[in-house]
Amino acid sequence: MSDTPTAQTASSSAAEARIADAAHTGPMMAADGTPLKKSLNRALRLQKMRALALIAPLLIFVLVTFIAPIADMLFRSVENEIVSETLPKTTTLLGEWDEQGAEIPDEAVFEALYDDMYFAKEAKLHTRLGSRLNYELTGVSSLFRKSGRKVEDMGEVYQDQFEDLNDFWKSSENWNSFMASDAWIASMDGWKKADGKQPKFKMRDGVAEALPATADAYKRFAAFTQNVDEKNLYTTDPWAVVYSALHKDLTGENGLASYTGPAAEQLNAAAAAATTFETVNYSEAFKKIDKDWHDVNVWQTIKVYSPKFTDGYFLNAIDMQKSVDGAEMRPENQQIYGILFWRTMRMSVAITLSCIMLGYPVAWILANLPARQANLLLILVLLPFWTSLLVRTSAWKVMLQQQGVINDTLVWLGIVATDDRLALINNQTGTIIAMTHILLPFMILPLYSVMQTIQPTYLRAAKSLGATNWTAFWRVYFPQSIPGIGAGSILVFILAIGYYITPEIVGGTSGTFISNRIAYHISSSLNWGLGAALGAILLAAVLLLYYAYDKIVGIDNVKLG
Repeated sequence: MSDTPTAQTASSSAAEARIADAAHTGPMMAADGTPLKKSLNRALRLQKMRALALIAPLLIFVLVTFIAPIADMLFRSVENEIVSETLPKTTTLLGEWDEQGAEIPDEAVFEALYDDMYFAKEAKLHTRLGSRLNYELTGVSSLFRKSGRKVEDMGEVYQDQFEDLNDFWKSSENWNSFMASDAWIASMDGWKKADGKQPKFKMRDGVAEALPATADAYKRFAAFTQNVDEKNLYTTDPWAVVYSALHKDLTGENGLASYTGPAAEQLNAAAAAATTFETVNYSEAFKKIDKDWHDVNVWQTIKVYSPKFTDGYFLNAIDMQKSVDGAEMRPENQQIYGILFWRTMRMSVAITLSCIMLGYPVAWILANLPARQANLLLILVLLPFWTSLLVRTSAWKVMLQQQGVINDTLVWLGIVATDDRLALINNQTGTIIAMTHILLPFMILPLYSVMQTIQPTYLRAAKSLGATNWTAFWRVYFPQSIPGIGAGSILVFILAIGYYITPEIVGGTSGTFISNRIAYHISSSLNWGLGAALGAILLAAVLLLYYAYDKIVGIDNVKLG
């Protein structure tokens, strides 16, 4: 019979053989005819892309508002391009000057300083550079500001003599006739501002070889006139520094060389007369502007801070300074940042401990009250968030002063004498009191959420086994609440070290944090580099403490409920 066990076994074996043969002949196919593995990979890829599209707005927001500012802060803490960009020729020549000696740089450096200072003055960069260097050497800001007003007089010495020699040198068109290419001159013919951006200046071939200093000065003048001032270069008279450069070329070792281009006659006549011109001693001219230009410390500061990147900001942030001999400690009366960092950490720990001591009982009460009463008290905990931080801090300023509510109450109760009122404002005590009140909800909420998960039966079981109330709490309840303490401590501590409004209002001079100094440099002194360096060190300190906390306690043990 066909239905015998032997026949059934043979049929099953044949089916298995066909399945095995099918598996060997090709991949398993999906319903649409594509290989199943490829179809699954495509489906997973589309799923990941949809997930990425969902989180993309948040990711972009975090990158723009969090990651980018931190990256910019870290860059500003080492960026120092303003010195080399504003004084390019001066810093190049200073590379050969012995900054450890007692002699000031030679005349060539002062001549380069004149050239750089003139263009910096026109671009209004000399004051910014002075402000930057004034962070390192007091008085440099006024030195650069004063020199910017006087530097034009040096160039006018040569300008007046060229113009007195020949009226040819008074006309911008005459200058362009031999400095600019014929193609550029033709493109400027009939050009008006309404026509749009004027054609970019192009130097005539051969001029740079015959008059290198003049060509360089004129190109910089042309670029500024066209791009910054947006004036018609063809009708704008050259700056006095161009005349100084021309005198340098005409009286140099190579003279006019073998120039045969346009205005060769006027240039040759000028070359013959230039040797008789009254010259400028740039070193003495700068000394006449301000004697500090002959102070070695000024030049040492310029050279030390001439690289495009510097560690000077970070050295200043740890009470050190960059000098020609390397890094060295600042005088003791100037060492403030170490004190501020230590005070910030110490007071933040004190505020955190105060929040734990005050917040733990409140959270315990909330967790053990009936839900209706607990919700009502929770509203009171959250109520301060509905009031401006500035208003709350200002209220503490009123309450803590010597004629304030707290001192008046203590006098009324007879605890303190009228003439012996407590000093609770403009010191560390005021800062700790005000910030404990402000940050207390950030401790209570994590504690409350963790305590809600602790079963009350644990305490009853401990007591039934003979434990006292204290033993049951300390051995059973408290260990289970530690994750909430950890979460609240991290929140309060990190928020505390970054606060600057409250310490500024109630802390006085002894109760301010390092964040107050950062805010000062960012908004008042505009020393963004030092402010960024202080912020970077503070960030590194927080990350280090966070790492230490993770190693000692374990971040996995921190819970918010």
